[in-house]
Amino acid sequence: MLFRLYQPGDFAQLYAVEEQCFLPPLRFSRQFMRQTIQSSASATWIAEEQTEMAGFAIVEWSRQRGAIIAYIQTLEVHPNHRRSGIATELLRRLEASAIHLYRTNGYQFQGRQEHYYLRNRAAEIYVKALTPHSSSGTPSGESSAKFRVSEP
Repeated sequence: MLFRLYQPGDFAQLYAVEEQCFLPPLRFSRQFMRQTIQSSASATWIAEEQTEMAGFAIVEWSRQRGAIIAYIQTLEVHPNHRRSGIATELLRRLEASAIHLYRTNGYQFQGRQEHYYLRNRAAEIYVKALTPHSSSGTPSGESSAKFRVSEP
């Protein structure tokens, strides 16, 4: 199984997987999928076997109240490829993308917290000192933000 980032020529196969995984009204529209994938605030990972797409996952980032939030928009595996570890590997790659995002935005690895997630999975903790601005635009003190990212 090959895991790689999305390329523009992948859209037809990607949407075919979407059609296999979801029926209307739960299925995303083609327009929504294109907008989501093409966003500079997203990453799309593809799982393929030879030239057949077996699954994909999309993560989007946004900034809310000064914090970066990573949101898994969708994680889909074609029914013919389920129960083979593809979803687990796609999720691991989304988590790695989130870690890369935190590091490139100045977050520092602070340590691990054991048993943070279900099934006793550990979390990595990333921290960044933030300088909030007052309504006049000048710094008004310091705070910090923490992010926890699941480890495989």
